[in-house]
Amino acid sequence: MFNRYADITGDGLWYNNIGFVQLLGLCPLLAVSSTVVNGLGLGLATTAVLLASNVSVSAIRNLVRPEIRIPAFMLIIASFVTAIDLAMNAWLYDLHKVLGIFIPLIVTNCAILGRAEAFASRTAVDRAALDGLMMGIGFTIVLVLLGGMREAIGQGTLFANAHLMFGAFAESWKIILIEDYRGFLLAILPPGAFIGLGLMIVVKNIIDDKVAKPSAVITADSIAQTATH
Repeated sequence: MFNRYADITGDGLWYNNIGFVQLLGLCPLLAVSSTVVNGLGLGLATTAVLLASNVSVSAIRNLVRPEIRIPAFMLIIASFVTAIDLAMNAWLYDLHKVLGIFIPLIVTNCAILGRAEAFASRTAVDRAALDGLMMGIGFTIVLVLLGGMREAIGQGTLFANAHLMFGAFAESWKIILIEDYRGFLLAILPPGAFIGLGLMIVVKNIIDDKVAKPSAVITADSIAQTATH
């Protein structure tokens, strides 16, 4: 059981990461990730939808007829997205204005429907909840890292406009990396998002290759030793 939970966690955070591996939800990922705060805000909203929809789909998986499961799953997802959209509009109004249409567009994020159909509808509630949480956190990490990269290069700051999410006391969280920095426009524009995500995927693949090579060597040595005996 522990190994199963570990596999789900590893898939969500790294091996089957929505942004790095599945390359799903690229529209909001690339459009919103201009700053750390924007990426964190959308990432947390997406995580909440993933968690709630996975739990709900898993709970009703034996009650929904196969021929209507996709419309039922979409209705569940749309309901949670609407609730989160209204909640952010009420309590995080300024951030809600910045994120704009990309909060309602969480409904169209095929990663959410994909997890509901491929995983949550086929497993128990606890595993579905963990899968939704880990997939959401993995997606949030990509958004925050990409937002941090673009903000640092494009504006020379980090955590700008943190008060939009955390309140007025967070205005002091802004970190100025380079004084009197004029900015690098390409990093803030959509092409900068594509380039940044591509570089991050390259780094991940390099790490995976370096981790896989020693394992392959150990396996080959083990087979050779077994053959000699």
